[in-house]
Amino acid sequence: MHSRRCFCLPVAVAKRLRTGARWLGLSVIGVVALTSQVLGQGVGGLGAQAVGGISVDAEGIVRSLEPQAVQSLAATRRQALAGKPLGGDGQRELQKVSLRRIIAAVEEALADGTNVPVNVLTLGGLEHIEYVFVDPDARDLILAGPADTAIVDDSGTIVAASSGRPLLLLEDLVVALRSIDAARMGGMQCSIDPSPEGLARLQAMLKQARSIGNPQQIYRAMEQALGPQQISLGGVPADSHFAQVLVAADYRLKRIGMGLEPSGLAQLPSYLSMVPANTGATILPRFWLEAKYEPLARDPEELAWKFSGRQMVCLTESDLLARQKVKRGEGRTDVTATRWCSLMTEHYNALARQQPVFAELANCVDLAVLAALMESRQLADRAGLDLSPLLDASRMRLPSYSVATQVPTVAHGIKKGTRWVLSASGGVQFQPWALIEDVTESDDITDEWALALASRPEQGFYWD
Repeated sequence: MHSRRCFCLPVAVAKRLRTGARWLGLSVIGVVALTSQVLGQGVGGLGAQAVGGISVDAEGIVRSLEPQAVQSLAATRRQALAGKPLGGDGQRELQKVSLRRIIAAVEEALADGTNVPVNVLTLGGLEHIEYVFVDPDARDLILAGPADTAIVDDSGTIVAASSGRPLLLLEDLVVALRSIDAARMGGMQCSIDPSPEGLARLQAMLKQARSIGNPQQIYRAMEQALGPQQISLGGVPADSHFAQVLVAADYRLKRIGMGLEPSGLAQLPSYLSMVPANTGATILPRFWLEAKYEPLARDPEELAWKFSGRQMVCLTESDLLARQKVKRGEGRTDVTATRWCSLMTEHYNALARQQPVFAELANCVDLAVLAALMESRQLADRAGLDLSPLLDASRMRLPSYSVATQVPTVAHGIKKGTRWVLSASGGVQFQPWALIEDVTESDDITDEWALALASRPEQGFYWD
């Protein structure tokens, strides 16, 4: 988290050799900026991915990057990717992408010791998944959805030229496919929470505080008492881009809620600004993001599947625990937190346009749901498609990112009436298997399946 001791750090460009793979790594001196492989042999990432504008230092502590550092990272990535096909050939309402040909392109690069094309890493500029088509004759699975020419935005994220929406990434798809079976029980999740010991220290400190004195002094005392908040990850590898998206989205949710940074939307003020002055207790509100979908649609033969109605929903802790039938304290509901969550849910898509990490989170949810669908219905087997090149970690190595473990507590504008409001806990969690339980049958998507198969070109891995 951005602290009062943060300062702007220069950007360094370094080349590294690791196990025979040639990588270009970008780092922020003193702060390792979620560094990954770039365009190296095998499946590389797409540059120093300071996901959501955050960095992770050598001890796993998450902080915000200064604007100058973000701009430098964006400029360096543009330079590294200059002249390379980033994905997409203009805006397309429904682009089809062959998973078999994606795999073939990766295997060719591995065999030749060459770079995997960036347009393969971005799935041809695909923005999100609307359809999945099974093609047994071609031994293929086809992903279909809107797509566009890819550009690098000011934060260094590769986005669609028209909408500015982050593109789907092959590395996130591979992580979803490899992790989906293990996610059957606990889903995929990230949580940022104070430690029990920190909460106990905070309670003791507040009981002893007789007067406010210097506000900055009491703020620092509270930060010290509560200590760093712990990051917990589940369902995906902690060193993956997928995990970094979960952490960055949770971190941004926390900072927006507490007024540490603006949402960029007039309709979404901070939770802190909404807390009434007569608040009757010291509170550490908890906010969670989950996903919902409309029922998946399929054709009678289960060769065509349609995703629709995906919505990211903000919940309060009381909502979450009530859903799990666990009592929370005295069972009281934080009305202000509920109101703020409703605003967050209502304006999530608009917020995602302001802060692309929230769109990246939605992309990861889509890919996890796709992986659950493929596994549950054995779509690759039905198509006769061999997924082993994607599933074998020794054969296809993915980028490794710094593992985030802690977020410093920041006390910010916390005095409300006679009590205190401290940095919010939070989380991101979703269960991909639960999101594929509701299925409806529809004859309407059979025509889309037939058109997708009939229009496949002789060459290339994506088409109209």
